[in-house]
Amino acid sequence: MTNLVRSIAVSRRRARHPFIGGAMAAILMASTALTALAPVPAHAAETPVTASARLPDFADLVARVKPAVVSITAKMPAQTASDEEDVPMPFGRGGPQQRRPGGGHSSMMEARGSGFLIDADGTVVTNNHVIRQAKSISVTMSDGTELPAKLIGTDPRTDIAVLKITTSQKLPFISLGDSAAVRPGEWVVAMGNPFGLGGTVTAGIVSALGRDIGSGPYDDYIQIDAPINQGNSGGPLFTQDGRVIGINTAILSPTGGSVGIGFAIPAVIVRQVVAQLQNGGHVTRGYLGVESQAVTPAMAAALHLPRGASGEPGGALVASVAPASPAARAGLEPGDVIVALSGNPVKLPRDLALAVAAAKPGDEATLKIVRGGSERDVSVKLAVLKADPGTIAKTPAQGGLGLALVPLTPELRAELSVPSGVKGAVVANVVPGSVAEASGLHQGDLIVGVGAKAITSAQEAARTITSTLANKEDGGNAALALRILRDGRTAFVAVDISGVSRAAEPADADSDAG
Repeated sequence: MTNLVRSIAVSRRRARHPFIGGAMAAILMASTALTALAPVPAHAAETPVTASARLPDFADLVARVKPAVVSITAKMPAQTASDEEDVPMPFGRGGPQQRRPGGGHSSMMEARGSGFLIDADGTVVTNNHVIRQAKSISVTMSDGTELPAKLIGTDPRTDIAVLKITTSQKLPFISLGDSAAVRPGEWVVAMGNPFGLGGTVTAGIVSALGRDIGSGPYDDYIQIDAPINQGNSGGPLFTQDGRVIGINTAILSPTGGSVGIGFAIPAVIVRQVVAQLQNGGHVTRGYLGVESQAVTPAMAAALHLPRGASGEPGGALVASVAPASPAARAGLEPGDVIVALSGNPVKLPRDLALAVAAAKPGDEATLKIVRGGSERDVSVKLAVLKADPGTIAKTPAQGGLGLALVPLTPELRAELSVPSGVKGAVVANVVPGSVAEASGLHQGDLIVGVGAKAITSAQEAARTITSTLANKEDGGNAALALRILRDGRTAFVAVDISGVSRAAEPADADSDAG
């Protein structure tokens, strides 16, 4: 055995003896102490760091803003609330937290979310999905006072809603800040009503800016790592100056709970939308009339597109042009690439959507496009983006299913954020108490299949459903399987047609039967 091996063996035998082990430990500690007493060069001295410099204290901020943060309770049909939770979703909405009042099997559900007051007159801002399809809405203040709320207006495209409460007391409020000045790494505080636990405060940092999570055409989220959960939706996101720089809206979660990735609507969007909702109850946006997609390197090479300053291709590739739209009148064609709108660069289709939406309808805009490898300017007069859910809801629902269908127009495709290439029939209206409502179908759902059959139009959906009803009367199944697309997610909905006759087919607003 070599000297090295013998030394190791001896050390191991000594380590098993408690006295020897303790002595060795004492020697090592003494050696460490002696080392610490050695002279330290002056240039190596460190500036002491105080605790306040290492971690911020949010107590004063929370005390100042908490009275203006409210909890929201929306009562809605039980089927509506439960179905929203049953659909798998990669991007949860951070709420609302749902429960049956008093337990049992009530026909109504309570969805609980968050919101905040933006003026002393009782204007409350929250998420549209918190109060969507609510029959009644109430607001609970931080001191426990509960007040009925009136819906002023909603904007499903950005998921923002405005409510109004009335009281004789002076109401606290908080102001919207400048989300454009927010930087990644900045400390932020989120407040809200997660899982019904009102007045909850969480903190974190801004992780990223300008996130597109596929929830709508105007995605421009602030990504945060402050924990938000179900019930946090609609609550404010603060910077340390006490101003709101976003509305907590969505989470990325495989389980439905927080994994530390949340998303907030920037205050710059909130300010624009809320102002319009307060003035007229709805939001007016510009409309161009194109469907566009991102330009990949392969597509750029095929279309002979110029490279940007970074060397990467950019722009919005026009995939289709709506007939009689501003784009059609301006002469835009599929294959054109829009690289700027009125001097503002367009790097992605989202940039184009945001720029067009922010433009005033009726104004002349200049599009810089690339066609055939060369750039040119095109003048276009933007129109008003129409066909919001309030408009298509006016379509009468007929038939035993209690369902009305309309074609998927370019306007509705943009309104419902339906991906390019997806076809189907839009549910324009659902009769309360009908089998369609009982099955969980919603206005704005896109029917993309009946059973195993793919659906490409409203007429085809009506014919296929009628055929299924006839098959049922001949001994077929008494259930109808509809495959729908809702909020970017596909799911099957089973409709009980045992009591529906063949003649009672869904109304198609653009067919002879409608």
